[in-house]
Amino acid sequence: MTSSNKHPGAPWRNFYGRIHGKTLRDNHKSYLETDLTALSPGAVGWEENPERNPIDLDGLFGGKDVWLEIGFGGGEHMVHQASQNPNVGIIGCEPFINGVAMLLGKIREAGVENVAVHPGDVRDMFDVLPDESISKAFLLYPDPWPKKRHHRRRFVTPEYLEPLHRALKPGAIFRVATDIPDYVRQTMEQVPKHGFEWLAERPDDWRTPWGDWYSTRYEQKALREGRVPHYLTFRKV
Repeated sequence: MTSSNKHPGAPWRNFYGRIHGKTLRDNHKSYLETDLTALSPGAVGWEENPERNPIDLDGLFGGKDVWLEIGFGGGEHMVHQASQNPNVGIIGCEPFINGVAMLLGKIREAGVENVAVHPGDVRDMFDVLPDESISKAFLLYPDPWPKKRHHRRRFVTPEYLEPLHRALKPGAIFRVATDIPDYVRQTMEQVPKHGFEWLAERPDDWRTPWGDWYSTRYEQKALREGRVPHYLTFRKV
């Protein structure tokens, strides 16, 4: 599915991916109607912020370090990190509205208060993040776009990596998890070209999950289907 960005000032025109899935449950509709606005990180979209003014992260999280999760899926990892790191603020970006609704339910259940949610493309968020404002970023099981002609749609391309690098603080960590070997190849080719170093001490470091890793439903599906997860850690230099 492709949806066009309607705002004429946007530097990009298309979003590639799903916006809606199966019909939302009544409780998920309720979460979207009652909870989403209160969790907004600020004016991110083009309609409400055509000047692309930076959002106030200090006002949002009270001066805490801020982390960013890019495409949080069903939200289990994001909520886990928020509950384990109450002194950090976490912004999640996810255009798939069914995933957003699932996250809102998990936030209610866990009672975490150090999160903000942008139900849209992370490229809009990059526009309004202050320079060098993010301490850690996660890209976990992104859409693999397996066909070669679609590889330019992957996150690990200059269109995404350049603004990510700008938004991260010096020395900030960027974590990537994927079960697609060719995605690993492209990640290892592209990420170091855009101002990051791979933090590997042993040749097989990519096989070992991070110590605070919370296994997502996407990882569980990969394991059931016999695919090997890869865990890559980079640092902004």
